[in-house]
Amino acid sequence: MADAAELKQVVGAAIVDSLSSPLRLLAARRSAPEALAGLWEFPGGKVEAGEGPEEALHRELHEELGVGVRLGGELTGPSPAGWPLNERAAMRVWFSEIAHGEPAPLEDHDELRWVSVLAPEELLGLDWIPADLPIVEALLRSLR
Repeated sequence: MADAAELKQVVGAAIVDSLSSPLRLLAARRSAPEALAGLWEFPGGKVEAGEGPEEALHRELHEELGVGVRLGGELTGPSPAGWPLNERAAMRVWFSEIAHGEPAPLEDHDELRWVSVLAPEELLGLDWIPADLPIVEALLRSLR
């Protein structure tokens, strides 16, 4: 894997119904690219040049879901760059809650679903992108 300075930085949101006492997580089902279509993920995307990670996350959530969010704490990954996605990219993930707007699958997704974090089998039962599954498991551990 490339060292942290060379990795493409991706950001994702663990959108919960409440930062103070989360009961549900918003999962997003990919519609593209074909290799990932039908798999579930944390919404978000790439950090653009000259953009900070939090700024990128706000932009991506507005573009993909049409919402503004309040960011909570980061779900810290195993490296400073976050959670490994592949050999070239890593993702940092923040807990967040919707501050305004109604989430809709505007870009890159064909379905959004609120899933209980109190029923791990429901959350783990979704067909997650393989790189996102360890993040889901860490999220569940952090909420116990």
